Amino acid sequence: MAKIEVVDLFCGAGGLSLGAARSGFTLAAGVELDGHAHKTHTLNFPLSKHLQLDVGKLSGSQMLAAAGVQIGALGGLIGGPPCQGFSSIGRKDPNDARNDLFGHFMRLVAETQPAFFLAENVPGILLKKNAVALKKALRNVPAHYHMLAPLEVDASLHGAPTNRTRVFFIGVDGRRLPAMQVQAFAPAANVRSVSVKDALAGLSLDVDPNPPPDQYVWTPVGELPAGAFYTRVQNRIPKGVGDLATITRYKIAREVSGHIGTLHAPEIAERYGALAPGEKDGVSRSVRLKNDGFCHTLRAGTGPEKGSYQAVRPIHPTEPRVITPREAARLQGFPDWFLLPQTKWHSFRQIGNSVSPLVAEAVLTVLYRHLEQYLQLPQEFAAAA
Repeated sequence: MAKIEVVDLFCGAGGLSLGAARSGFTLAAGVELDGHAHKTHTLNFPLSKHLQLDVGKLSGSQMLAAAGVQIGALGGLIGGPPCQGFSSIGRKDPNDARNDLFGHFMRLVAETQPAFFLAENVPGILLKKNAVALKKALRNVPAHYHMLAPLEVDASLHGAPTNRTRVFFIGVDGRRLPAMQVQAFAPAANVRSVSVKDALAGLSLDVDPNPPPDQYVWTPVGELPAGAFYTRVQNRIPKGVGDLATITRYKIAREVSGHIGTLHAPEIAERYGALAPGEKDGVSRSVRLKNDGFCHTLRAGTGPEKGSYQAVRPIHPTEPRVITPREAARLQGFPDWFLLPQTKWHSFRQIGNSVSPLVAEAVLTVLYRHLEQYLQLPQEFAAAA
């Protein structure tokens, strides 16, 4: 079958993009306005187009032209529009201007006519206070799309070491594809649960708390056991995905980026060290992870337009420190060969904003198989071909 291309809106570092590529899709382009996330995505998806553009000002024809995709040939439009205004944490403002970007995603569905679309968001988008905004956004979806009921997904049920829960809005073009059922996306029966301890295997407990600023720091990683999670940590590199130098370094020297620590004052380290697993520090409000549990939702903090506030970071389950960016990446389901930003702030922000690649792969694999079996060009596109 010919390649099925997708475009990832609000692509960030590329959690959805990686899941799509591992599912069999070809990533035609990623669209991301933030310059730092745009750089991370560019480095890790070198064969895709990269558009540093405001989705709210982007037209469908501009997007398709920039992505090199013809009208009617786009397999899927995927993305995770900003969710801060819908979230059940933070300010929870239903009038947050960023909420409009969910509507712009659906507008671009209408303008680009993909065979399917998938939009990810926080569970709070389904709250009653957000009903008007949600209804307004979904009015943009053309009538010929069959929409599933919102799909709520707990990442831990798909083999991720986090219980982060997200909602997916999925629609398929009824002119080309039969309708789908939510049950098709149920977690596989043989998925093995992955704990925090499992996820952090092989990563050194001792980390440099004062690494050189604005440089890539490379740290050796130990051998990992067998299993589906570790296969995805070490391998499963889709064609054309990944920074070649980083992958080579990982395969030959077994070194990873982003395993850099945080310098804590002695009294803070003492406080953290005294916490029991699952206990919250009364000052920083950081929670100590449980070795035998799942990581809670990693938060992203705020961007420069909101004061650049650092998110609260979890405390390592056995060490008196917060986790490193590489540990956060493992807990979110990113592979070791994925190149993280040089700084902790940008790494944590991008990981916290990302969709778990393991969840993305699980959900998008169902869609890929559906398209692989049924996808046909609609008559008006076929006639023009």
